[in-house]
Amino acid sequence: MSNYIDIKPEVIQALQNNRPVVALESTIISHGMPYPKNLETALQVEAVVRAESAVPATIALINGKIKVGLNREEIEFLAKKGREVIKTSRRDIPYVLLHKLTGATTVAATMIAAESAGIKIFATGGIGGVHRGATETFDISADLQELAQTNVAVVCAGIKSILDLGLTLEYLETMGVPVLGYKTDELPAFYTRKSGFKVDYKMENPQEIADLLKIKWATGLDGGVVIANPVPKVYALDEQIMNKAIEQALAEQQKAGIKGKESTPFLLAKVKELTSGQSLVSNIELVLNNARLAARIARFLIK
Repeated sequence: MSNYIDIKPEVIQALQNNRPVVALESTIISHGMPYPKNLETALQVEAVVRAESAVPATIALINGKIKVGLNREEIEFLAKKGREVIKTSRRDIPYVLLHKLTGATTVAATMIAAESAGIKIFATGGIGGVHRGATETFDISADLQELAQTNVAVVCAGIKSILDLGLTLEYLETMGVPVLGYKTDELPAFYTRKSGFKVDYKMENPQEIADLLKIKWATGLDGGVVIANPVPKVYALDEQIMNKAIEQALAEQQKAGIKGKESTPFLLAKVKELTSGQSLVSNIELVLNNARLAARIARFLIK
């Protein structure tokens, strides 16, 4: 990996000096939001991490290297290129590196890069999971397998609500991945604070979460942890409105024949359209909220 990874000097210095670092994905920049909102959000997320006395490390594949920590020009490039950038998960990394293409990292790819760099915590919007109808299509995000084997904790607003939450939780349980709720017993569902499903354990503060992570990895229990952090109440969307929008988006996806890694970007864009942009506002605020919590946990991880 050392021949293919390029860690920003600021991130190297922070890791060497035992300062907190938070990994950030780049698919949310290229595929999650339209320009220029994606650029504004990416810079805001980094600023939130810095405000909590941690160092942000946004990750992407550029010119044959896995870049851990991007400069403003690189973030702006990803934002402007949007969906022209390759959505890069575990299976795509070798091809993108070989041909020196530009790749935006998913949760899975970001976890791989973060672990290689020595970063233990990562903030995102929501994790991928088992897609609805997966009993016939077997459409299951690579994020789940990565969580089963890679030692990086993921702070998110739960599982993306366009997915099958129940089956995703079953998969995570089978693979031994703990699902923690930050100050909540109930699994948040991305845009909404409620899902009807329970988390494994309710955690009360960042230090408690950091201590659990230390114990997990110190005892040789490899794999990640899902830290579910509900979207702030003021930005949470109504469950019934969201469910209706998701059902309509899923119907349009099926009609259009969209499958595989294009499913999630299509569904998120369609939900945004059906909610008159409310879901985008919620998405931005939950990502900022997750970055803030991740930075606070990172501070206790280094102690």
